[in-house]
This record gives sequence, structure tokens and C-alpha cells, in this order.
Amino acid sequence: MKPEQIRLMTTEEIKARLADARQELMNLRFQLTTGQLTDTSRLKQTRRLIARYLTVLRERELAEAKEKGAGKGAR
Repeated sequence: MKPEQIRLMTTEEIKARLADARQELMNLRFQLTTGQLTDTSRLKQTRRLIARYLTVLRERELAEAKEKGAGKGAR
């Protein structure tokens, strides 16, 4: 999923998908340990997807903080 697509989601939807991706990563790690995982590239893909979700959430957090700070007056 591309960052542009993630930015179109609501914050709650991103958080829900983040939780799902973290659960998937845990399952992939168990499969890797037990020798059941054949496509090891899914580990990297899932880690990057988690990073994308976290990046967009952080961008929104910083944008909210900037908006709140701008209302207090100029320095």
C-alpha cells in the first residue's frame, strides 16, 4: 500500500490496520521459526507497511501539534 493511499484513511482505520499488520508480523515470525514460511520476503513487506502506518500517524500528530501551537501567538 502506498503512502498516498494510507493518508486518505482515517486515523482510526490506520490504527486498526496497524494492529492487524503487527499481528501478521508476529504470525510470520512464528512460521519462520517453525519452518512453515516459504516466502520470507513477506517479513520485509510487513515491516515496511508497519513503518508506513507509523510515519503517517506521526505526521498527523505533528500537524496537530503545529496547529495548536500556532493558535497561541507568534514568537
